[in-house]
Amino acid sequence: MAAIIQSMVVGEVMTNCYFLQNPETKELIIIDPGACADRIREKVSAMEGKPAAILLTHGHFDHIMAVDSLRAYYGCPVYAEKHEREVLENPRKNLTAMTGSAATVTADRYLTDGAEITLAGFRIRVMHTPGHTCGGCCYYLPDEKVLFSGDTLFAGSCGRTDFPTASMTDMIASLRRILTELPDDTAVYPGHNMATTIRAEKEFNPYAPR
Repeated sequence: MAAIIQSMVVGEVMTNCYFLQNPETKELIIIDPGACADRIREKVSAMEGKPAAILLTHGHFDHIMAVDSLRAYYGCPVYAEKHEREVLENPRKNLTAMTGSAATVTADRYLTDGAEITLAGFRIRVMHTPGHTCGGCCYYLPDEKVLFSGDTLFAGSCGRTDFPTASMTDMIASLRRILTELPDDTAVYPGHNMATTIRAEKEFNPYAPR
């Protein structure tokens, strides 16, 4: 089964919201719906998608603001890494207080590092990758060789570490883990900017282990 992966850019800081679809069943996973719930619903409709879950790579405002609207509309569960609960539920830590519209989000299921879940027919492995936030995570699909890296690994860079619960030490350790554990031909879909590969980041990312 070849996964269908589409994306759209949402919100004021240009966040990538991803749509991972099973072409056989039309089931679909929404990853990081940061804003623009109406546009996201239009995209799902255009894909004839049947949302099965919402995955959050972390809890910052630009990745969560459409969550509650979409969860209510589709009746699908929301997943996040367990250490991110404090960020999701604290407006100062999720940065919504900074935007003037303090908000909280609660996941329906909190996942642990190394956990494997099956959603929409896809086997998904959770990688706890703190650094940008304490409970940031990546979602790795070993059968498709795809990684949704949130704000941990970017093309040629990594996420900021000057927000609440962030740590540059943790970020370096998380990047080292990703770039040493995953196959070179893994496609990487980050929270911002363009897609990349593990091979490219090993060669060109300044934070890659040498």
